[in-house]
Amino acid sequence: MVSLYSKAAVAVALLAAASATAFVPSSSSRRVSVDPVQVLYMNKKKKQRPNANNLSNKGFGGGSASSATSSSLESDILIRPKTTPNFQYAGSIRPGLQSPKRIVPSDKIKLPDYALDGQPKNRPALFPWVIETKKPEEIEKMRASGRCAREVLDLAGREIRPGITTDEIDRIVHEATIARGAYPSPLNYHNFPKSCCTSVNEVICHGIPDDRQLQEGDIINLDITCYLDGYHGDCSEMFVVGGEAAADPVAKRLLQTTYDCWVKAMNFVKPGNDYKDIGAIIEDHVTEEGFSSVKSFCGHDILHYRNSEPAGKMAAGHTFTIEPMICENGASYLMWPDDWTATTKDGGRSAQFEHTLLITPDGVEALTGKIDTSPVQFWERDSKIHKGFWLGTTPSAKELEKGLNSNLINST
Repeated sequence: MVSLYSKAAVAVALLAAASATAFVPSSSSRRVSVDPVQVLYMNKKKKQRPNANNLSNKGFGGGSASSATSSSLESDILIRPKTTPNFQYAGSIRPGLQSPKRIVPSDKIKLPDYALDGQPKNRPALFPWVIETKKPEEIEKMRASGRCAREVLDLAGREIRPGITTDEIDRIVHEATIARGAYPSPLNYHNFPKSCCTSVNEVICHGIPDDRQLQEGDIINLDITCYLDGYHGDCSEMFVVGGEAAADPVAKRLLQTTYDCWVKAMNFVKPGNDYKDIGAIIEDHVTEEGFSSVKSFCGHDILHYRNSEPAGKMAAGHTFTIEPMICENGASYLMWPDDWTATTKDGGRSAQFEHTLLITPDGVEALTGKIDTSPVQFWERDSKIHKGFWLGTTPSAKELEKGLNSNLINST
C-alpha cells in the first residue's frame, strides 16, 4: 500500500527502507481523540458524546490491549471523510463513512516507528541507485513477513463478494494480521486511517475502506502490507466481485494485460540488469493491448513506464516491489479531498498487482508468492506469458512452482 507516491515524494517509500528499527512504545498514556464534527452516531437512541479521557489506553488506537477485535465504540460511530463542496468525482465511486482506526494491542505487537504519531522516522537513501543489500538473517525475516502478507491477502480475498463492505474486509485483514503477531503496515502511516487499501473500479491506489457495499462486476485491488519482526511484507492482487462470470470483456482484458505485463517485468529481474528497464517492459506490453500505464506514481523507486531515470543495477540481496498500475483508458489521475484516494481522471477502471521480490545470485524470488492454499485466478490460468502461479525464476522457485501448479491448475 504505502509504496505509491509522486516522484517528488519517492524518498519516503516504505519498503525501500526495509527498516529493522521498530518503535518501542513509551509508558505514557495514549488516548483516542474524536473529532465531534466528523462523528456520526449510527444508533437511533440518543448517544452521549464519548469522553476521550474515559477510553482505555492500553492499546494503540485507544482500545484494550487484550483484544484485537472491533471495540463497542467502533460499532456505534462512523466518521465522514474529508470532502470538498461540489468536488467533481470522475466515476461512480464515492467516499463512504469510515469506522474509527482499529485497535492494535501494543503489549503484544511490535509497532513500526510511525504507529503512534503517523510519521516514519527511518528514511531511505537519498539517491535511488544506493540500494541496501540484505543480510541472510534479514532475508529470512522478510520471508516471514512476506508469508504473513500472503496468508492475510488470501484469507481476505476469499471474503470478497457482492454485498460485503470494504470496511468489513479491513476488519478481516486487521484481525488476521494481529493473529499472526504482525502490525498492519498501512495503519496510521502518514495518518492513513485503515489497515489495508481497497481500490475499486476507477480507484488507482490508496482506496480507504468504508461502508460502501461491493457490487457484482466491480473489480477491486486488495493491497496488504504486514510488519513483522521489523520488516514489511507487501503484496496486492485483483479480484472480480462475483467471480470470473461477473467480469465484462474489457475488465477481463484489463486484468489479463496487467497480470501479464507484471510477470514479464518480474521475469526480467536478475543481477546486473538495470532497474530503469522495468518500466519499458511494462509500458510496451500494455500499449500494444490498448491500455495505459500510470506515470504520476511509482512503487518503491521503480518507475512503471519507459524512462531514462538512473535507478541503479540489480544485485543479489536487493529487495523491492514491482506494482504496475494499468488503466483501461487514460492514465491521468484525480486526487480526492481525503489526500489519499487517487482515481483515473476519466473514470476508467484501473488494475494493479504486486509482489515483494528478492534478487538472488541466480534470479529472483517472490517473497509474497502464492502458497498451496492460494486461489487460482483466471488470469493465471489463461496467461500466455506464464500459466499458473509465478513464484520466481530461481531453480528452487521453479521447482516449488511446478509442484503447486501441477496440483492447482489441473483441479480448476
